[in-house]
This record gives sequence, C-alpha cells and structure tokens, in this order.
Amino acid sequence: MKSALTVLTFLLTTACFTCLQAEEKSESARPDTSPQQTAFESTKSSWNGFEKYDFKCAGYPAYVVVPQQSLPGNPWVWRTSFPNFHAEVDQQLVKNGFHLAYVDVVPMLGADCSLEIMDQLYELVRENWKLAHKAALEGVSRGGLHAYRYAASRPDRVACIYADTPVLDLKSWPMQSESAKGPLQDALKFYGFANLEELKAYRGNPVDLMEPIAKARIPLRHVISPNDMVVPAEQNTLEAQRRL
Repeated sequence: MKSALTVLTFLLTTACFTCLQAEEKSESARPDTSPQQTAFESTKSSWNGFEKYDFKCAGYPAYVVVPQQSLPGNPWVWRTSFPNFHAEVDQQLVKNGFHLAYVDVVPMLGADCSLEIMDQLYELVRENWKLAHKAALEGVSRGGLHAYRYAASRPDRVACIYADTPVLDLKSWPMQSESAKGPLQDALKFYGFANLEELKAYRGNPVDLMEPIAKARIPLRHVISPNDMVVPAEQNTLEAQRRL
C-alpha cells in the first residue's frame, strides 16, 4: 500500500504541476488566504493535524483542508464522494502541499444539479483560498459519476482524475444492483427520469462523454478489481477505456 500511495501521490502531483506550469508560468505563486480575511463564514477544526474549514455551499456540507505549506500555485485535490475512504491518500497529498476540498452532493449521483453546486464550491474555494485554476478530481465508486460528468462539461477546470472502482454508467449501477434501490430512486429523482426506460435510454453517462475528456488530454488513473460484482469494471472503467 505504501508503494502504491507513493506512486499515486507522484502522479497527481505531476499532473497538477504540468497544468500549473502551462497556465501560470507568468504568475507568482498564489499565497494561502485564510477565510477569516473575507466575509466568508466557516468553522475551523483539525483534520489529521491540518487546519480544516467547514462551511455550507449552497446549503450543503463542505470543507477545505489546508496544508502547512502549500506547493507553488496552490494545487488541490477535490474528493467527489466518501471522504473517509482510504483517507491516507488525501493525508499524503495534504502533507505534500495540496489543499483538499469536498462538498457532499453524493446522493445526486452526478446529475446536473450536483454539478451546479460543484461550480459554486469551485468559485468559493478559488476566491477564498486562491487555489489553482484546475483541480485533481478524486472519485470513489459513485463519485466517478460526479468526477467524470464535471470533467466532461468543464474540462478547463480539471487537472487530472483519480478514481477507485468508479461508477461510469447508471445502467450498470445502481440499475443492476439489488442492494442499490435507494440510489436508483435518487437517480430517477435527480436526473428527472420519469421511469427506468428513460434511464436506459440516457446518453449522458460518463462512458458516453469520454470525447471531451480525451480532447482535453486530461490524465486518468483508475484502481479497479476484476472481481468487483457491485461496480463491474467491464461495464464501467473498461468500457470507458474502449471509448477513449
């Protein structure tokens, strides 16, 4: 695990630095900015020894974790789901100088309404912490829907995507999962599908949206298991790979 963590940290750092060098080579590094210096309201706490600021974004719980010493350009990693899953990845990135951001729109499964809230978080953290123009998106399981649909529609805001067993097609999950009846209802609700037939006919899943991501040359890295029966790699990651 330690070696894998080192490799992942290197990949995310390299991807973010490449974007920063291309876009901000004529700018000096942005200084860290405390939200208390603005009208922004947040609650300060501690996260694994680092400063954490909790706040509301469009009424949804959100937070930013601040490194002790930010890397030049203020790179950041943006969790799109399950922030406590393998948090050691984020811990290492923050230790290395990344900011960490999160807003809890997980039940929306990457629907347009969740992307609009993500837009608000993006603007908020850029304004209050002066973070880099492009974020490293980190999607776990259903968080892959948020990460990829955001990247496909806003590729200029994404430095790279790291995903762990990501959901990339609603027809695979939650539709085919017996244990995901709640999320299936969420998909119908937040995407505005009248019935399952509309969900089946939908062509806005991440697997359908790989072209703009490929055109933007966004680096991608997935961790998958060929034995995963909940989010089958064949219908998600491998299908997306075939469409790149």
